[in-house]
Parts: sequence; structure tokens; C-alpha cells
Amino acid sequence: MTTELTAVGLPAQATGPAWTSEVCRADDALDRLAGEWDDLAARCRSATSFQAAGWLASWWRHYGRPGALVVVLVRRDGRLVGAAALRRRGRFGGLTNLGGGLVDFTDVLLDDACADRAAVELAAALPLRRPWHSLDLREVHPQAALQRVFDAWPGRRHRFDDSLCQYLPAVPMDQLLKRLPGKTAQRSRVKQRKIAESGVVVRSTAPEEVPEAVRELLRLHVLQWQDRGVTPEHRTARFAAHLTESTTGLVAGGRAAMHRYWLDGELVAVNLLVLCPSFGGLYMYGAHPGLRERLDIAGLLFGVALDEVRQAQIPVLSLLRGQEPYKQRWRPDQLHNQRLVLGPGRPAPAAAVRAARVRLRQAAVGVLRSRLPRLKAVLVARRLR
Repeated sequence: MTTELTAVGLPAQATGPAWTSEVCRADDALDRLAGEWDDLAARCRSATSFQAAGWLASWWRHYGRPGALVVVLVRRDGRLVGAAALRRRGRFGGLTNLGGGLVDFTDVLLDDACADRAAVELAAALPLRRPWHSLDLREVHPQAALQRVFDAWPGRRHRFDDSLCQYLPAVPMDQLLKRLPGKTAQRSRVKQRKIAESGVVVRSTAPEEVPEAVRELLRLHVLQWQDRGVTPEHRTARFAAHLTESTTGLVAGGRAAMHRYWLDGELVAVNLLVLCPSFGGLYMYGAHPGLRERLDIAGLLFGVALDEVRQAQIPVLSLLRGQEPYKQRWRPDQLHNQRLVLGPGRPAPAAAVRAARVRLRQAAVGVLRSRLPRLKAVLVARRLR
């Protein structure tokens, strides 16, 4: 397959470093760039496991549309210092991030040693030239490297709230329980003692064991949610293939950990934890429904995850996206991801329409949230009549 490259030399000064940028549209670009891509990721403090070359390349193989990959690269004296993996959404120049609904954090890579200049060069290299072009990026952390590119973008810019993520400090369990109100903390301590006395055996998964562990995770995950509606994508062969391929590479590189839990000789749970310099994240788990009747599943998983991230000297345990009740019980800190939309200098019709739609949806959600307390009060009053 041929590789289409566009290179632009951008010398900073006659005696300064040479800055160059290129746009690569070959379907195998991420595989060919893997070595220097991950080397750059190690020099970008905001990079997460979802920006690892293996995760992105695996997602593209199983979910990408041939011919739609757009990889933007910035080099300083030949060394890669900025990179973005994007995809075309249609025929008219719309770009978005890789990952779709499977990614909790979208970002670009910028070398920490020259992040501001690299962000300027990356923004200048984005292929957004026509009035109808746009770049729509979901699930961007407020402290992501991508925020620097957003600030450097000279054209139209829009920022909106996206999914809510939740976080806990990576401290010993007894300290974490101090965050909880009295009775909840007391019940949780009783549950932790029951876990400690249950005889549960927890084993970490080696890279060569990941394919088997992923099969077990997905089997238990489907079994766990069968009566409450499992996410349809989690049943698909392509999701299983992507999760197996990407997780094997992440575990081998120390960017993820899988744990398997046995009770009375039976495998009862499997979890997948992504590991990044700034946080460890509980990405997915599967647990046998019968385990819920015996032990506190969330307490079991959180305890093991806390030990893992603390051992890696990671300061935060992220519960990633979602507001499930089992997360809320732990009183996590909350922070919204963001949705960033960029367009050319003049208003881009497609981008403007999307921005207007987002604003309308957010306004509707805001009105609904503001009315919920009053609606609840009305319903309670009706019940008391």
C-alpha cells in the first residue's frame, strides 16, 4: 500500500532547530510509527493508555474504515515531538478521534520539553483548509496536551462539557473509607473484613495469559449484565479481538494490568486496569452474578486496584466515565471531560451546525437537571396524599 505524505519545512530560525510536519494517510501508518510513537508517549506526561501505539493500531484494524486514517506528525531536528491520530468521518473533510465509544480519554502527544511550540506546529499542520472542514474531538481531559493545540488554533473554536469522569485518591483502603459518612463507612469496613476472611485468591495476568483472561472477562461480563442489558458491542467478535490485541501489548509494556479472582477454586471475576503516569483506571470487569450474594464486588475490585496503582506510585484511581451507583458510594471527586471542535478561520457550516446542536442538547440537559429536585418533591408529595 502506498503512503501519501505531505511535508512542510518550518525552520524556526537560521541557527535554531528545524521544525517539520507531515500528514500520513496510509492505513499502516500507526504500525510503522509504533517505536517512535511510544517513545514520544513516554515524554508526554498527559498520555494515557489510549494513546499507546498498540491500542490505536488495534482499534484501527478492527474498527477503522480503509483510507480514512489521518496521522499528523511534527518533528524537531528529525525527532518526533508532536503526533495526532485522527480519522475522516465522511467525504467533506470532517475529522474526529480514534476510539469511538470505547475510549475514555482522547489526546494528542506533545513532547514535554517543547510542548508549547510543538502544539503550535501541530495546529498549523492539521488538514483543515476548506470552509467546510472541521475537527470534532470527544472525551478530552481538561489537562490534556490537546488543550494546548486548541489554544494555538487560529480559527474557529468551541468547547463543551462531555462525559463525567470520577476519581479517588490512591491511598490505603482504611484511609479511603474515611471519605465515607459514618454508617456507610461502618458497613464498608464490615464488607472489607468479610472479603479478607473469604479466602479469595487474586492473581496478576502475564502477557501470554491475556487472551485467555480476556475471554474469561467477556464471558463473566455478559453473564453479569444478562438481566440488565449488556452493551451490544461487548458481545461482538471485533470487540473481543481488539481488547485481546490491545491489552496484550499494554500488559507487556506495563500500561495495563489484569487480575483474576478465584473463590473456592472457581474463577469468579476478572478486571482490566489501565495504568498511566497520572492515574490508574478501572476500564472493564466481569463478575459471576452469584458473587454479589457473598461479597462486595466493588470493594473487592477497588482494594486490588488501589494496591496496584500505589505499588506503581500512581497518585489517582480513576473510575473513568459513568455514574453507576457502585461508584457513587465511594464519594469520588468528579470532573467533566470536554468536547473540542475546531474549524477554519471563517465559520464552517458543518462545524457551526454541530456546535449549535451540542449547545441545544446541553441546554436541555441543564433545564432537566434544574427541575429534577422540584419534580422529585412533587412526586413525594403525591405519594404522601
